Amino acid sequence: MNAKLIQLPLHKIDAFLNKPVKDFTRADLIRFIEAHNIEMVNFQYVGEDCRLKTLNFVISGKAHLDHLLSYGERVDGSNLFSYVDAGSSDLYVIPRYCTAYVNPFSEIPTVNILCSYYTSEGERLQNAPENIVRKAQQSLLNHTGLSLEAFGELEYYVIYEKQPLYPVLPQRGYEESSPFTKLEKLRCEAMRAIAQAGGTIKYGHTEVGSISVNNLEMEQHEIEFLPMPIEDAADQLVVAKWMLRMIGYKYGVTISFSPKIMVGHAGNGLHIHTKLVKDRNNVMVENGRLSNIAKKAIAGYLALAKSLTAFGNTIPVSYLRLVPNQEAPTNICWGDRNRSVLVRVPLGWIGVSNMIKDANPLESANCEDNGEYQTVEFRSPDGSADIHLLLAGLAVSARHGLEMDNALNLSEEFYVPVNIFNDENKKLKEKFSHLPASCWESADFLLKDREIYQKDSVFTPVVIDGVVKKLKSYNDLGLSEKLYQKENEIQKLVTDYIHCA
Repeated sequence: MNAKLIQLPLHKIDAFLNKPVKDFTRADLIRFIEAHNIEMVNFQYVGEDCRLKTLNFVISGKAHLDHLLSYGERVDGSNLFSYVDAGSSDLYVIPRYCTAYVNPFSEIPTVNILCSYYTSEGERLQNAPENIVRKAQQSLLNHTGLSLEAFGELEYYVIYEKQPLYPVLPQRGYEESSPFTKLEKLRCEAMRAIAQAGGTIKYGHTEVGSISVNNLEMEQHEIEFLPMPIEDAADQLVVAKWMLRMIGYKYGVTISFSPKIMVGHAGNGLHIHTKLVKDRNNVMVENGRLSNIAKKAIAGYLALAKSLTAFGNTIPVSYLRLVPNQEAPTNICWGDRNRSVLVRVPLGWIGVSNMIKDANPLESANCEDNGEYQTVEFRSPDGSADIHLLLAGLAVSARHGLEMDNALNLSEEFYVPVNIFNDENKKLKEKFSHLPASCWESADFLLKDREIYQKDSVFTPVVIDGVVKKLKSYNDLGLSEKLYQKENEIQKLVTDYIHCA
């Protein structure tokens, strides 16, 4: 009997239309909605707080649906963005057809569509998150001929009532299997939902964090994605966070992306892998080695590392995670396969084409690789990150590095081949500057670098000033010193930000 090919849980609209999402049209969506008796359409868009907002529509007929997909709708921008004046606050939200997906949580058949913001004049809202990352990509392409692709390692804790069976030791949860991991089912359900919404997932697993306190268990997980253009990668991450929270709500457990859950335990990072591409080809590798283009981009990340924390580490507890010996960076340097550095070059399957044949002697050929999978990983961001601004900032940084006269010298100077936290590397550690220790310091570094971010009007002065104002509002300068050995006060602060971003 011939084996039947299993139909993977792909994007339902994509499968029905038999065309890639980037080619979706209004007529395509209307055809899918009619054929599947879809009763509702939800518009979703990102607010200043980095969360998805939702506007629900009941479809009253084909004419109504056509009008909705043609013209979008009005929203009150002053309740979405602090810089929009309440006296003239109307904005349009216009659906982007390529982002449409079937809502996996609604009991009523529903299609969700991500939207872009437009002004009363019909122009893109210059300060909108999705537009900033789009402008950053376009600026990079215009000046270098290269585009930036990225993906995130989305870490989160699941907090639930304690279960006595199959406990895991603290800080020993990495890639555990059931029954030692209790919430693998939740993670797999989320991965399936994300994939059906168009997300491209590499894998999921438990992370090191495993906390047991009073009647609660806290289990850390990670979902890692595959490279996409930064505009799509940003959308993918915000949808994934929304879906994880929705599924957590369904199971009656708390999902937290907070950079710190409990003192002395691993926090939630949001490591961002990036690669520069030209004509769809990865240019991070040349002749089997890291290319000069990659080294220049790394130099740009290092040069703007302090101000990038303004987008990637946005709350006071972010800086409780950026401490030595927690696999979180503190020194501004880079290295190969080295988890103590700010920018890490992970294994990229270069020069190891014999492995599959060695493991499987019956295979007749090796699997050759041209460096397609090589990325560089920016390790400081955490779960509080403003994802769109962070990815836009990384595109700005990559361009900055490619245009710096001394980029290759800088990359050579800040390269470390060892674990920088080892005692014997004290002198080496002293050579490098440190990431900021507070939101206040991060804001100051953003002000210092603002002209770089404002080139080509990628970031507007209004956005930079708004980020600075928010960061300084925490008034957390010297907070780590003030809270030193005050565990109860630290834990109260951590609890305040359990639902960040």
